[in-house]
Amino acid sequence: MKRRVTVTSLVLLVLVVAFSILLLTRQPYSATSVRSPLLGRLAPSVSGASIDGGGSFSLRQERGRVVVLDFWASWCQPCQAEAPNLSTVAWQTRHQGVVVEGVVFNDSLAAARSFDAHYGSLYRSLADPAGSFANAYGVTSPPTTFVISPQGRVGAVLLGPASVAQLNAAIARVRSL
Repeated sequence: MKRRVTVTSLVLLVLVVAFSILLLTRQPYSATSVRSPLLGRLAPSVSGASIDGGGSFSLRQERGRVVVLDFWASWCQPCQAEAPNLSTVAWQTRHQGVVVEGVVFNDSLAAARSFDAHYGSLYRSLADPAGSFANAYGVTSPPTTFVISPQGRVGAVLLGPASVAQLNAAIARVRSL
């Protein structure tokens, strides 16, 4: 009986250690480049006032610039991981003809404003209260990011929290189209 308890305890200990190692060495969230029916097509129109009252955005007025359009929500844990990366890219590319714009997905304005203030976003975000922008882009869950060419065409779609490297690679790829 004592031997059985010892063996069971050792097996459980090995399982706990193995699981701990797995958790410590796993890769953080990462975006996946996905195929979308919008790729290569003109991006659906997006325009509206910023959630912080700091101006407005119109995709049409951004022609000639690369636009990174990110659908996010305050309740979305991967969005929380991605927010600093979007701010970094917005800051790094602010003088390079790139605009980063967020779109609040299925969230209250109060929660979105709080998220925006907490993460110190260096990019604007629009409200999408009726979900019309998300519907036009086929977004079903955040974060989903569209990189739009200077000609207004969707050039890349990333599903999940994008890293700075992934965002920069998508921007470079869209610029070369």
